[in-house]
Amino acid sequence: MRWTDIHDIAIGLDDAHPDADVVNLRFTDLHKWILALPGFSDDPNRSNEKILEAIQAAWIEERG
Repeated sequence: MRWTDIHDIAIGLDDAHPDADVVNLRFTDLHKWILALPGFSDDPNRSNEKILEAIQAAWIEERG
């Protein structure tokens, strides 16, 4: 997975952290959790606030 695989990341996060408070999640934690996902292999420094916001929004939608 790469940073652009927003939907796949959201699914992986929901599987790995089913009890997380997605709405009030700190981006530092979100970034760390994404890097820990199995199959994630993109450069950790390529993320930014816009990407993390998109992932958070997709994760919220995934839970909906």
